Amino acid sequence: MRSSAALLLLLAPLLLSAVSGHNITRLLAKHPEFSTFNHYLTLTHLADEINRRTTITVCAVDNAAMDALLASRPTIYTVKNILSLHVLLDYFGPKKLHQITNGTALAATLFQATGSAPGSSGFVNITDIRGGKVALGPEDNGGSLNVFFVKGVEELPYNISVIQISKILPSDVAAAPTPAPAAMNLTGIMSAHGCKVFADTLLAYPDASKTFQESMDGGLTVFCPMDDPFKAFLPRFKNLTAAGKVSLLEFFGVPVYMSMSMLKSNNGVMNTLATDGASKYDFTVQNDGEQVTLKTKSTTALVTGTLIDEQPLAVYTIDKVLLPRELFKDAPSPTPAPAPAPEKAAEAPKSGKKKKSSKAPPSSDDDADSPAPADGPEADSEDQEAADENAALSRLAGVGQVVLNLCLGLVMVLL
Repeated sequence: MRSSAALLLLLAPLLLSAVSGHNITRLLAKHPEFSTFNHYLTLTHLADEINRRTTITVCAVDNAAMDALLASRPTIYTVKNILSLHVLLDYFGPKKLHQITNGTALAATLFQATGSAPGSSGFVNITDIRGGKVALGPEDNGGSLNVFFVKGVEELPYNISVIQISKILPSDVAAAPTPAPAAMNLTGIMSAHGCKVFADTLLAYPDASKTFQESMDGGLTVFCPMDDPFKAFLPRFKNLTAAGKVSLLEFFGVPVYMSMSMLKSNNGVMNTLATDGASKYDFTVQNDGEQVTLKTKSTTALVTGTLIDEQPLAVYTIDKVLLPRELFKDAPSPTPAPAPAPEKAAEAPKSGKKKKSSKAPPSSDDDADSPAPADGPEADSEDQEAADENAALSRLAGVGQVVLNLCLGLVMVLL
């Protein structure tokens, strides 16, 4: 028994480090020389993406290097692309950097993960060169390796490593001017990717279209029904009042940016552009593994694709037309196409369980945490803080179970 206790005490630091999550903002706050880099990780929402991931490396640059980057006055969207190239989707602590197999490695980055990086431009080459130096460079940089590892900054082994590099990684692709969201043609994006009927209907109602456009700067997520289901729904849409039609269209917009990773970690009630006091016009986001569903009282829609996911705008396709209870209190779900029907029938028992949980007191907390339509950037920040908490609790619960099983196994073996 004494040997068992001693072994558990030795393992305790490792187990605690596995349970604890990480917060890149707090890690860098201890090092004022990276304050500008830290500030822009928060401003571009890259900090949220970093905090949701494990096995990750952040290549930080000091304030002087950031000043050199900002001297050309890039847009915040271009800065996001550049800094996302500095987040490696693998763990490279100082020790590992000097022990790379065959002396070189190719690491994917957040820039590659966004889908904005063509070809291999979102990969970074890491090479252990002579003299004990480690050089880094984008894969599309013609083989030039003129950025060097300086030192380790913070490290939670095999979870997150923060290292300092000598300067910004040069990449013409990442540094290319990126248009602001207001310059993006929202309806054009939807029309070109299977949501033309919804986009055309939105354009036919200027009040609704204006609401979508004005919400883009502060953050906007759109769930657009595909052409077939929305076309089948049009006869019912035409029977709504003028105000009802505008509310129905605005119901498919959420006044906050939600990346796919945020959706997958943010179960709960979500307000929409149509939310107005007592008129909730909300729906419930639920996820099961890689699948994300949106639910109202009478409809369950599956998120089937991503049209664009570039902060602060995300547009996703859904396979059904969500029916808000404010307009369709007792209406049955629409049947736009025969193909989705079996899937819906199969999900029916699961849906029933979720309805019970949505009536419980905790749902009121979800309502309170949901973004208010007029809050703009503040609502974005509050919602993302809630997403961070949900993700941290989820990671804690999952790892905690693993730790508990490990401890019990060790006790059983040593007894």
